[in-house]
Amino acid sequence: MRVSRIKNKKEEKLEKKIDVSLLDPFIKKYKNEKGNLIPLLQHAQELYGYLPQEAFHKLERETQLTLNDMYGVASFYAQFSLFPKGKYIIKMCTGTACHVKGSNTLVEFIHEKLKTSETKHTTEDGLFTVEIVSCLGACGLAPVMVINEKVYGKVTSKMCEEIVEDIIIDDADDWSAV
Repeated sequence: MRVSRIKNKKEEKLEKKIDVSLLDPFIKKYKNEKGNLIPLLQHAQELYGYLPQEAFHKLERETQLTLNDMYGVASFYAQFSLFPKGKYIIKMCTGTACHVKGSNTLVEFIHEKLKTSETKHTTEDGLFTVEIVSCLGACGLAPVMVINEKVYGKVTSKMCEEIVEDIIIDDADDWSAV
């Protein structure tokens, strides 16, 4: 008799079946194209929000790409993610201007608030992902934080807390309306 562990509700919710057949049109389009690696990875990332292992294996089976080459490119470029990201991506700038204005304190604060870290970027509920970036190109607004393309300048710990709390409340309201 084989015993298997029963998944808890949180694991079931976060675990999704990956439909790799969604890649078929892109594989057909790029299969024999020179330089197809990045476009195929970009389409996979767009479809799934990250690059799941199943996508790598399908691309390996159906194109001339190797896992080694794909992982090399995917792990090199910041546009690609090997793990699912949260609904809200928080980018915390630690560039020179932001660093001078105290961004390290904000990074520590946001990690503590969301129970994330340098190695665990996404919250347990999958709502937030925290990314530390070298520069957001808004040095005059230092310290800067971006959440899903919305820029927040001259950020303080209090502002961080209020912004995150507002998002949590708004997101809960969105779910209660369903």
